[in-house]
Amino acid sequence: MRRFGQALIALALASACTHSSSTTDGGPDGGTSGLQKIKHIVIVMQENRSFDHYFGTFPGADGIPMDDAGVPLACLPQLDGGPCVRPFHDPNDVNGGGPHGEANANDDIDGGAMDGFLVSAQKGQKGCIDPNNPACSNGASIDAVGWHDDREIPNYWAYARAFVLQDRMFESNASWSQPAHLYLVSEWSAACSQAGNPQSCVNALQSPSPANTGPYA
Repeated sequence: MRRFGQALIALALASACTHSSSTTDGGPDGGTSGLQKIKHIVIVMQENRSFDHYFGTFPGADGIPMDDAGVPLACLPQLDGGPCVRPFHDPNDVNGGGPHGEANANDDIDGGAMDGFLVSAQKGQKGCIDPNNPACSNGASIDAVGWHDDREIPNYWAYARAFVLQDRMFESNASWSQPAHLYLVSEWSAACSQAGNPQSCVNALQSPSPANTGPYA
């Protein structure tokens, strides 16, 4: 898989906005003409999905590289050194995925090689009491390099066709869902030792809980 991310943020405009010249290229209004045509902005925040997982095979998207026969060019290594595994179509509605905390993101990205997803999933904790623990791989089988298309998610593909699909948008934080939610509303993931006192807060990309005492510290 080529891209890491557990939050998919889609912006759907109910009415398209026309292009207008900005002040930088001679327009008098700073590029605001047409803004009144926007009726609604809908933000849908999903969790634990990469762009390639949902849209890697969307026509024209910068997704999973394929050869002329439609076979993925990427082949990811396994933890035990076995044969590499190519991304595959996954028709299952429930996905176990792999661990997706801060350390796992670094392993997935692997210095830019983007080839650590399968190894991370195979190293993930199994049988966790809390299924939301980002350190866990909760599937019966390893499905971290599977992808979906309009056969499983026709609504999302319909949104992409009708509105805009941004294939070069990346999440703001390389960590799990709670920090991603905080980034959406505040552009920060912090742990604060005193409630209501922002001066007591420090960066906490993995464990944004009071004094780092949360279950995933």
